[in-house]
Amino acid sequence: METYKTSGTCSKEIIFDVVDHKIASLKFINGCHGNTQGVAKLALGRDIDEVISLLDGIVCRNGTSCPDQLARALKAYKAAHNV
Repeated sequence: METYKTSGTCSKEIIFDVVDHKIASLKFINGCHGNTQGVAKLALGRDIDEVISLLDGIVCRNGTSCPDQLARALKAYKAAHNV
């Protein structure tokens, strides 16, 4: 289980698990509940590179968004695990 502290968004943290390069579980802490639930459901089972490609750079406020923060979390995961 991985934890990523978000920055610049209503959500404060993203908790996720990656298995075989795919998102196996995903939960946003705080944030717009409906939107973060939707993003989480759409990302489940997808390859992390695909999710990064789809969500990287989406802006809501403060130059980022919850989807963008997920892309950043996955990039950090890849860097930390040499994936």
